[in-house]
This record gives sequence, C-alpha cells and structure tokens, in this order.
Amino acid sequence: MNMCHHATSCPPAESDARSLAAVVSSHPEQGWRLLCNGVVLFDDDGELLPDGRSVADHHTWLVPA
Repeated sequence: MNMCHHATSCPPAESDARSLAAVVSSHPEQGWRLLCNGVVLFDDDGELLPDGRSVADHHTWLVPA
C-alpha cells in the first residue's frame, strides 16, 4: 500500500530506509505516525508494516561514557 504521490517517491515499505518516508498523519498524543508508504511508526521506534508484520526497535542506543 504505497500512498506516495511525490515527484521523487518515498522509500517503499520493504526498504531499510522506509522510516524516511513523508508523514501523512501524525498522532503524537497516541504515540504514532502514518507514513505515505503505509508504515506506522511508533514513538518507541517500533514499526508496523502495511502487510501486518511488526518490526521491533532496530537502533543501537549508546550510553555516554
């Protein structure tokens, strides 16, 4: 489900860069944003893909020394 109609298309949901797509709808009070490629981003950095698969936070967070 790609809702992107930009001149330069946003990364598709299958791409590793999927979270760089444009925000279509933002609900900070609920902790999520819908991207134009159909991905739902959550404030905890988890993702829900258009096909229903979930992606856990995949960032490496470093603690200052």
